[in-house]
Amino acid sequence: MQTTWKGTISFGLVSIPVHLYSATQEHDVPLHQVHAKDGGRVRMKRYCEQEEKEVPYGEIARGYESPDGRTVTLTDEDLADLPLPSKKIIDVLAFVDAGEIDPLMFSKAYYVGVADKAAAKPYALLRDALTESGQIAVTKIALRTRESPAVLRVHDGTLVLQTCIWPDEVRPAAGIAPEEDVTVRPQELKMARSLMDTLSEDFDLAQLHDDYQQALQQVITARLEGVELPHEEEAGEAPDNVIDLMEALRSSLKQAKGGRATAAGSGPEEDGPAPRRRAPAKKRTASAEAASGPAPEAAAPAAKRAAGARKTTTGKSTTGKSTAPRKAS
Repeated sequence: MQTTWKGTISFGLVSIPVHLYSATQEHDVPLHQVHAKDGGRVRMKRYCEQEEKEVPYGEIARGYESPDGRTVTLTDEDLADLPLPSKKIIDVLAFVDAGEIDPLMFSKAYYVGVADKAAAKPYALLRDALTESGQIAVTKIALRTRESPAVLRVHDGTLVLQTCIWPDEVRPAAGIAPEEDVTVRPQELKMARSLMDTLSEDFDLAQLHDDYQQALQQVITARLEGVELPHEEEAGEAPDNVIDLMEALRSSLKQAKGGRATAAGSGPEEDGPAPRRRAPAKKRTASAEAASGPAPEAAAPAAKRAAGARKTTTGKSTTGKSTAPRKAS
């Protein structure tokens, strides 16, 4: 693994020579710019406006233009000699609980490894102290051309340095969330918690994969082989507002449970037709029909039974046997 940075962790009078290694990597499909007309590769050229010609990369430097139009040129040597104490030292400023740092501030992560065998014991001391206390170390570090706050924490028995953005670089969230008073009913909160628990059952973060990169690779393969591009079925439009929040929660819970019954407390009229095994539900439905009269679907069978009853007065039955009334004795 390639070393990204070399320096020393310092807390108090304890120094730990360390190396930093990138802890993450992205699996992007490499794409470059081409001319859409003929597929010719398009390359960016470094062009000097002053001399009106292309210049080699070795002659490129960084510059700053002042408000009055003057340009200051900064070489690599100028940037390397900046008077920064954090240029080669990760100075631990404080130890705080992990919850005190908003995850919104976290940026890139680096594994911290020892630079030599002598650093093994102080490395283990810092790692074990952080593990036992449940805290993280707040530091500062200068990487490349930028100084950043950072934290030291433990991951799988290894120290990790996570760079952060400065607190004043976090934009305020004022005006983003709904400002009007919204009342959430206890039933809605209970249903939402039930949905959360159901979605979290047997969840494994390691099973997640990048669908976009997979789909992009399928399109590239289809182009190379000259076959029809794969197409995903068009998804239905999502509703623009939630009319019945409880019904949306119930439907989501049913879908998450794979069609199983919803949480206890939801009646048959709310959850749709009751399953056959729910005898009480049938009784309630029957009693409701008795109170309000036969349903439209039952009108035809009732008419047939009435017609059959009229036929019995003629001595004929649907079974073919005589049904004449007996004489009174």
